[in-house]
Amino acid sequence: MKASLEAAVDEWHASVNDGDSRRAAQAVGDPIVVLGPQGAGSITPAQFAEWVERSGITLIPRTWHPIGDRLMVVEEDATWPESEAATRVATVFRASGGKVTAALRLPDLDSALHLGHICRELAASE
Repeated sequence: MKASLEAAVDEWHASVNDGDSRRAAQAVGDPIVVLGPQGAGSITPAQFAEWVERSGITLIPRTWHPIGDRLMVVEEDATWPESEAATRVATVFRASGGKVTAALRLPDLDSALHLGHICRELAASE
């Protein structure tokens, strides 16, 4: 599943960074679980596509940290249209069926790795 996970995360980044809302909607599961500064929850692919278009964010991957077959933490440089400089963040990604089903953005790599390991342990104990 590792190759499928990496491909799903690559496609997620490509669609977001291109600002391609149609492609972004196709890159995610239904629903996709999100976490960011505005809150957390499950949203539809259409809502995710709207966020891509509205936010204008780019997230350039810098380091990749596999957590398991379905989880990956990616450290990224985030910019927005009003940004003067990039902000380093990290996102916990979960994928299934070739699509990203969770994108949990945190302010730093340590926080994301910690959450990623918790998510892995929760899934393993079901």
